[in-house]
Amino acid sequence: MENAKKNAALKAVTHVNDGYVVGLGSGTTAAYAIQALGARLKKEKIHFLGIPTSFQAFLLAAENGIPMTTLEEHPVIDVTIDGADQVTPKLELIKGMGGALTREKIVAKASKKNIIIADETKKVKVLGQQDQPVPIEIVPFATSLVIRAIRTIGGKPTLRESHGKLGPVVTDNGNFIIDASFGSINDPQELEQSLKALTGVVETGLFIGTADIAYIGTRSQVEKISR
Repeated sequence: MENAKKNAALKAVTHVNDGYVVGLGSGTTAAYAIQALGARLKKEKIHFLGIPTSFQAFLLAAENGIPMTTLEEHPVIDVTIDGADQVTPKLELIKGMGGALTREKIVAKASKKNIIIADETKKVKVLGQQDQPVPIEIVPFATSLVIRAIRTIGGKPTLRESHGKLGPVVTDNGNFIIDASFGSINDPQELEQSLKALTGVVETGLFIGTADIAYIGTRSQVEKISR
């Protein structure tokens, strides 16, 4: 599967041209794209600027020699390359298991083109299959309120706990994450609206209508899904 991720990343970075502003996704699959972009900088001598979606992506981009900028300096991004936890043939996504969903969605909304890279295990017919939860970033003060509200709309919420220290995961924005299971999600747009309407919810990991292309890596090839 690691080779599948790398192959998908190599396809995605071909969309980056000289002079571009590039959104840099977070997570293990997006990391391959950042590394591949760094290699292109050194080998092809092209010039582009990166906007990282997390501190993890920032550190990796710096390590690979990618010059960075901000949305304040470049409010329109040419192309963003990011991973996903689930992808459907309609390019509906669940993202956020890496904890960067809010910044990832902001960067996606600011981009002319969004490219998703994933291995074949992430491709599903319907979001929520295989017990995949929807990550939801929340204001810490509203934790108990949001948990109760999610239960009323049929979800099974769990506050994401940190590994390596006691207590909940804290995002780069200083918020908490709730992972909520809903089973198979037949209408992700409706669920997105219901979750965003809850007081205390900052953002959800349902990315609907944001992706333009997905490259799905398999053991032998890369499948392309286009809007």
